[in-house]
Amino acid sequence: MTEALGHHPSPTLWQDCVDHLAQELPEQQFNTWIKPLVADVAADLSKVTIQVGNRFKLDWVRAQYASRITALLERVAGHSIFLELALAPRETPVKSSSLPQSFKSMGAPEPSGLGQNDDAINAPFKNRLNTALTFDTLIEGTANRMGRAAAMHVASSLGQLYNPLFIYGGVGLGKTHLVHAIGNKLLADNPAAKVLYIHAEQFVSDVVKAYQRKTFDEFKERYHSLDLLLIDDVQFFANKDRTQEEFFNAFEALLTKKSHIVMTRDTYPKGLADIHERLVSRFDSGLTVAIEPPELEMRVAILIRKAEAEGAVMPEEVAFFVAKNVRSNVRELEGALRKILAYSRFNLKEISIQLAREALRDLLSIQNRQISVENIQKTVADYYKIKVADMYSKKRPASIARPRQIAMYLAKELTQKSLPEIGELFGGRDHTTVLHAVRKMAAERQQMTELNQQLHVLEQTLKG
Repeated sequence: MTEALGHHPSPTLWQDCVDHLAQELPEQQFNTWIKPLVADVAADLSKVTIQVGNRFKLDWVRAQYASRITALLERVAGHSIFLELALAPRETPVKSSSLPQSFKSMGAPEPSGLGQNDDAINAPFKNRLNTALTFDTLIEGTANRMGRAAAMHVASSLGQLYNPLFIYGGVGLGKTHLVHAIGNKLLADNPAAKVLYIHAEQFVSDVVKAYQRKTFDEFKERYHSLDLLLIDDVQFFANKDRTQEEFFNAFEALLTKKSHIVMTRDTYPKGLADIHERLVSRFDSGLTVAIEPPELEMRVAILIRKAEAEGAVMPEEVAFFVAKNVRSNVRELEGALRKILAYSRFNLKEISIQLAREALRDLLSIQNRQISVENIQKTVADYYKIKVADMYSKKRPASIARPRQIAMYLAKELTQKSLPEIGELFGGRDHTTVLHAVRKMAAERQQMTELNQQLHVLEQTLKG
């Protein structure tokens, strides 16, 4: 669904909003907070009432998503809409006063919430693994080679080296795929192994439930008895003191019994804010590996493989065209592929570069409008507190030359400009100067955590 949303009758009003949020939000967020919502739309489209499972969920949806949902509904309907959030009937909300003080400002509850119909902590054991996410279905490239090798080692030699294994990288780069692949490989080799995959929000919720129900013995039995704990997005532990304490206890118990822990985060562990130092030091005691944005050849391979999985043929030149224009992560590549396949089937046309250009015209126009070499120069200059004029001057002190090289690298990564064109825009420099800067920054990015974080910030800023 594109930004150009049309006006529709009431039966599709809410669904159109949900479809758009599915493309806009990370999959975990969408499945957790948006997908379970039930909406009642007034006959005259003046009001939409969303029913939410419990009070915690209601407060979180109101704070995080209500304004965006309202904006989307109004765009679809073509007029103002009153959005109301209400508790679903026959569900008893949990009062904050019944929880310990340390949870009063915990932030987001976990997806399962605290309602009577949720899975109890001592419910039959479920590993929560996605069986489709295996090492066989993971495309390997330089961007994830080290992470894949470490993950394979963990799956084959549980509790030995690389414990804990910490995988970090931006949204949609394949961290979750790697984590599930470890669990699936271990179970294939040892079906009796006790494996659990969870999102960090689930752990937060389980701590809350253990307090509310006074079931900490069951909580500890569940988590401390695992052979392998796989946990996504540990940044969600920030500012949750009791959750961090319980995770530290589980961490120590699992390491003592030679079980393995694998975690993911969107930045380097030492950059974790509001996480206890003793936890951060534990995170850093094993192996930390980065998953980078996929390089061109890897993006091409991903597109061809995923098209085959959908029963379609993606010509290599089309995959190359798409890969050149969609650079940030695997999730965006998959979104672009879905648009192309849908456009091809709807129009009964074979997949070609022209068809891909038509299917992705919104995405391409946004890219072309937002990212230019001039914009990159200004953004980098602002970030490193130098003058934009220094980007194309002949000055060579390190305080200027290094940001200039970084800007050249980003210009090559984020625009369609050739090396000579980029050189010209940097004060008439030779293309070999640009090539040297690009290669130098690419190499240093792999080795220098601080530079990698700075580049991530600049890339996200430029992509809006």
